[in-house]
Amino acid sequence: MPANTLTPPDTRIDAPAASRPRMGWLDALRGIAALVVVFEHSLDVLLPEVRAGASPWFDFGRYGVFVFFLVSGYVVPFSLERRGSVRTFWIGRFFRLYPAWAVSVVLALVLALAGFSYGLPAALGDRPWTAALAHLTMLQDLLGVPNVVNVFWTLSYEMIFYLLVTAMFVAGVKRASARVALGFGIAAALLGVVLPSQLLAAHWPDGTTLVAAVVLAGGLAALFGGRTVRRIGVAVVATLALTLLVLNTRIGGVESLCIIATMFAGTAVRALQDGRLRAWPAAAMIAVVPVLTLLAGLRPPPTWSRHGYPESLGLDWSMAVAAAWLTFLAGLALRHRAMPRALVWSGLVSYSLYLLHPLVIQAVWAASGRGAENLTVPERLGWGAVVVAGALGAAALAHRFVEKPAQRLSKRLTRPPG
Repeated sequence: MPANTLTPPDTRIDAPAASRPRMGWLDALRGIAALVVVFEHSLDVLLPEVRAGASPWFDFGRYGVFVFFLVSGYVVPFSLERRGSVRTFWIGRFFRLYPAWAVSVVLALVLALAGFSYGLPAALGDRPWTAALAHLTMLQDLLGVPNVVNVFWTLSYEMIFYLLVTAMFVAGVKRASARVALGFGIAAALLGVVLPSQLLAAHWPDGTTLVAAVVLAGGLAALFGGRTVRRIGVAVVATLALTLLVLNTRIGGVESLCIIATMFAGTAVRALQDGRLRAWPAAAMIAVVPVLTLLAGLRPPPTWSRHGYPESLGLDWSMAVAAAWLTFLAGLALRHRAMPRALVWSGLVSYSLYLLHPLVIQAVWAASGRGAENLTVPERLGWGAVVVAGALGAAALAHRFVEKPAQRLSKRLTRPPG
């Protein structure tokens, strides 16, 4: 996958009680997605020939990312509904996302200073305080700020999804996931290709980040107020999310809208499965979303579009999205079957694996002589084994000593008194 790709995000079921069974098939899907992402990012370092041969036909990175997005859509809104509290939900999200994220930021900086990585994007040094603020919001990819670690870009779309889901929850919109997914899918197919890329950040870089951070903080705070204040908060949060998504995305309107459509489609699948939506209307709307997503990716840009508007995504992207949907649906169909333990375990550590594997790959790139050109096939395979072992080992350590303690702290902070 290109340098500025790769997601996921968090997709784990937040079980409030030890008696709540884990959904092993979701862990297995996350494990598959994370391992494919590791493979994707190792290609440029160890297997550039595979990259050159496969890239026109299949984007492994986008495949992994869209599996993550589907699972996140399936899980996260129901975590909010089950908790029944915006405050509890966001405390849980904070301690789920930020501790491991902070570790990856520190390690990225250390590796860059030590010369054991590709280095940080030069643009980060131009406006360091703006870059830091943008990353703290996790919206940096929608604020015109390069990612400290390339995979951080997907966290920006996770955050947009959380904001929209929270706004819908507070507004009392309980059964709109299928319609919302369809709406974003239609928008991607009809409008996405002509939407501007980073319109706000290009003209007002520092101001866009500052205003977005203030609006985000104020909007979330308002959601904890009285009824009138909450309504204002819903409007503020939803407006911020949609404005950045439509006017300021780096990856272009087609993909950004398709991502949100896909996540809400995952939500609708869960609601349909639980009997919360009427079967045939919801199923029809859900089915249209992947079709529109594939068509949106293949549609050529209009001949009259001027410079600054993104090109179409291509066959490799559409094939990856189709494969992600098929993988998710296969997992759903097999949800009552026992899943391979290795995949389930890799799913348990998938967030840390996702965040840390680019740093392991960069260290291997430096240690192996900065490229595969002079390496024999056995040497490449050996370094590939080092990548996998190093990434899984780092993920296991981060999960054990960072993620789990943070989650325990989150539960203590949100535990009802008494």
